[in-house]
Amino acid sequence: MKVILAGPPQSGKSCLREGLKTMLMALNRQGKCPYPYFLTACPDGEGAWYSETYRNNPDLARQLKEEYKAKFTWEFAQRMAEKVDKTNEPLTLVDIGGKIDEKNRLIVKSASHAVIIAGDISRISEWEGFCNDLDIKVLAILHSDYNGDRDIIETETPILRGRIHHLERGEKVSERPMVQALGRLLAGRYQEK
Repeated sequence: MKVILAGPPQSGKSCLREGLKTMLMALNRQGKCPYPYFLTACPDGEGAWYSETYRNNPDLARQLKEEYKAKFTWEFAQRMAEKVDKTNEPLTLVDIGGKIDEKNRLIVKSASHAVIIAGDISRISEWEGFCNDLDIKVLAILHSDYNGDRDIIETETPILRGRIHHLERGEKVSERPMVQALGRLLAGRYQEK
C-alpha cells in the first residue's frame, strides 16, 4: 500500500508524518502493522529525520534543512517517481510537496491511497480532484486547525474525516486522537489486503 500525504503548503504534512511514524512504529513493535517506510518526495529539506532533530536541536535542524533543500526539478521528480514506483515495502507513506502540478503527478502516479490535510478547508476539493484524476483512493480528509485546542473525529467510514489541532514542529503528536485513528486505519487497511 502506497499512501501519499497530500495538501497545500503549510498544512502540517511533515508534522503529521512524524506523528504517524511514531505511532506506526509502535504498532509494528506489537506485531499489528508492517514496518512503515517513509519517503520524503518534496525538496524542502525536511526528511524523516527533521522533527526529531528539531526537538533536540532546533538550530541544527534549521541549518541542515537549508543545506538539504533542493530545487523541484524534473530530475528530482523523476528520481522520486522511480522510488515510489519501485518500493515494494508493504506500507509506504510518501510526503509530497504542496502544489498540484505535473511533477507531483509524476511522483504519485503509482500510489494507491491518499491522506489529504489542509489548513484552509476550501482547498480540500482541489486535492480530492488531484487524487481522483490519478485514481488514488482517499482514506482520510483532515482539517489542520493550527489554533485549535483538540482533535475532532467527525466520521471514520467510509473516509476518516475531522480536525487535527496545532501541528507544530517539535511537539509530540503521535498520541493525539486523529493520529491514532489514522494509524489504526492504515494498519487495518494493510491487514485487509
